[in-house]
Amino acid sequence: MKLVSWNVNGLRACMKKGFADFFMTADADIFAVQETKMQPEQLEDDMRFTGYHMYMNSAERKGYSGTLVYTRSEPLSVQYEIEGDTTKEGRVITLEYPDFYFVCAYVPNSKEGLVRLPYRMEWEELLKAHLRKLDAVKPVIYTGDLNVAHNEIDIKNPETNHKNAGFSDEEREKMTQLLAAGFRDTFRTLYPEEVKYSWWSYRFKARERNTGWRIDYFLVSERIMDKVTEAGIHNDVLGSDHCPVSLNISL
Repeated sequence: MKLVSWNVNGLRACMKKGFADFFMTADADIFAVQETKMQPEQLEDDMRFTGYHMYMNSAERKGYSGTLVYTRSEPLSVQYEIEGDTTKEGRVITLEYPDFYFVCAYVPNSKEGLVRLPYRMEWEELLKAHLRKLDAVKPVIYTGDLNVAHNEIDIKNPETNHKNAGFSDEEREKMTQLLAAGFRDTFRTLYPEEVKYSWWSYRFKARERNTGWRIDYFLVSERIMDKVTEAGIHNDVLGSDHCPVSLNISL
């Protein structure tokens, strides 16, 4: 089974930059999208792909956040958002399958000056509770833009970013706690020493210089890590300030 996840930084914009071409080439069984920045009525025919079911969670605020999942196999059930979060920002979609749960998330950004860090911390606790509840029933595959570079190897300039959103001690600790709750970072497990990034600022020619952050992930329940055969970061794919990440797993 091949799974792909991509923060497209606006699906309508990314469609003009090759999204459909990559989607068809990727040939994924499940393709998760974050930061769609659109409402259901803005879906165009070319955003629908033959052979795929589509599930969309839009933010109440127009042009902001949003998640979407394309899947070949119709799920047993679909849940939008997580229990306890009432912000209606379209951040989570959970699909249930016979042998696992698939969770796509766009984790809140703590913003400049960490002004949204308190909300982010509360949201992370709700998310962890959601994943643990699912994991008690069947294994979980959790993916998306998690908006945190967990370790120093995951960011180009760690020494200057300890107080910045995405690399604050508080955010990194939440990731540590989530992994300790029974989940594995698939890419880092398979490639403990490899330096590879999934997001680059649009400023200062960051992508050209590879001044990046690894903030897009596939996490899986610890008990199915041995089923993972590959975890990829496709930093040659353009179209967004993020690049796609992928997971091959035999379930």
